Amino acid sequence: MSGDLVSLRLLLIAASGPVHEIWREGTTQASVPIDFDAGDAADARVMLAKGGIDVCVLDAALSNDDKAAVIRSARKAKAPAPVIFMTAPRGASSPENIDGRLPKPANAAQVRKLIEICIRARMPTKVLIAGDSDTTRGILSKILKASRFTLDVHEALESYAALSQLRAGQFGLVFLDRAMPGLNGADTLKQIKREISDLAIVVMATPQEGAAAGRSLSGTLALLKKPFYAADVDAVLKRYYGLHAFEAS
Repeated sequence: MSGDLVSLRLLLIAASGPVHEIWREGTTQASVPIDFDAGDAADARVMLAKGGIDVCVLDAALSNDDKAAVIRSARKAKAPAPVIFMTAPRGASSPENIDGRLPKPANAAQVRKLIEICIRARMPTKVLIAGDSDTTRGILSKILKASRFTLDVHEALESYAALSQLRAGQFGLVFLDRAMPGLNGADTLKQIKREISDLAIVVMATPQEGAAAGRSLSGTLALLKKPFYAADVDAVLKRYYGLHAFEAS
């Protein structure tokens, strides 16, 4: 897969031939060319060892042992490691160390929608961290750079620099500290909403600041309360990539 995502290699791991076929049909309708492979757990381990897989999709119908073996192989794959999803019916449990859960598709049209989520999750995303705290920026940058999603992380120490970068670059996501130099976070947030309508905004704030923000948080992706942890940032990323609804089901 190249940096501009001209194609994507997807590996489906499922025991059922009919499941392979609806995914194969769905891939032909995707917005970018899909190099599609399908097989059982043993096939998958061989293909993963060779590298070059962008996305692995596990069928929940596989045995727990097969799921665990495939996940281990995917995590050992040559860099860049694939993103791992599992398709499962509502209420099914998820194995550890996957990147997200998707609903189990019944036909090729539903597969096409899931593939668009896979494409979005694998597409490089430019991210800006805007805030004057070296500690907050450092922690967040470390978490984002360790993510298995493809993130190009940039930083700005004050609001005017943040606005300048956002105006000049094709950013998909900004983490905005509500308290920072220049314009305050609330005014910076208003300006971003006014100028860049397709940008996902995550506001970082103490619980007290978040409660006081009120309506200003409308239209933002999430409120990230300080202190936050890797799991909190991961939940925000899943919301950004459209996985949160399936995780909660």
